[in-house]
Amino acid sequence: MSRLSPRFDSYSDRYNNIALSRDESGVLLMRFHTGGGPFVWSEESHEELGYCFAEVGADRGNRVIVMTGTDGVWCETIDFASFSLSNPSEWDHTFYDGRKLLDNLLAIEVPVISAINGPARIHPEIPVLADIVIASETALFQDAPHFMGGIVPGDGAHVVWTHVLGPNRGRYFLLMGQELSAADALAAGVVGELLPEGEVVDRALAIAAQFAAKTDLALRYSRVLLTQRYKRLMQEGLSLGLGLEALAAIDLLAGMDKS
Repeated sequence: MSRLSPRFDSYSDRYNNIALSRDESGVLLMRFHTGGGPFVWSEESHEELGYCFAEVGADRGNRVIVMTGTDGVWCETIDFASFSLSNPSEWDHTFYDGRKLLDNLLAIEVPVISAINGPARIHPEIPVLADIVIASETALFQDAPHFMGGIVPGDGAHVVWTHVLGPNRGRYFLLMGQELSAADALAAGVVGELLPEGEVVDRALAIAAQFAAKTDLALRYSRVLLTQRYKRLMQEGLSLGLGLEALAAIDLLAGMDKS
């Protein structure tokens, strides 16, 4: 391990919305929360995810990553008031964080497992980007805050869902605000397994323990190989999508101010 690599104890308590714990085999559990309860999407949590993914990915002591939510919810609430998005200067902060969030998640060079423990209405593309995606039978997927609210789904949702569901089903999902139940998501290939409520994290940790028995190079290079195409797709589409989302959002807010 490089002497410059982050040490777990240097960042484990840094984030207000991400609880981190790691076992002796290098399995890192990331539990998204807000104030100890269900994870709320806010300017703060949006910023924290990108920086946390960067530190997690740079720490070679992390050998497998498990992501989950809190209290039977992945994320279904957004704090719109926490964001300042009325002009290009304000959007620059969100534009930067939005790119770093997904780029740094994909830059993690060890397997990532999502244990989706309930509804994922806000940015469900994040857990779906994992290598292993398992879900509770209570989970559901919806791109709630974007097109239904007059906002362009350009911050990675357009890349992930048209890739996972296919071009036509992905566009239908985004533009119609479609809800995918856990069973629908399994049938569509979005998730690999469904578990009874309360068992999804234990199953994810069991898979992580199996993976952690592999060599470091098997873990790291498998992840690098299996994220190559996603990285290319994000490179092609993420900045454009965020830019178009910003333009349309500024226009929407300007119209609201006039009315």
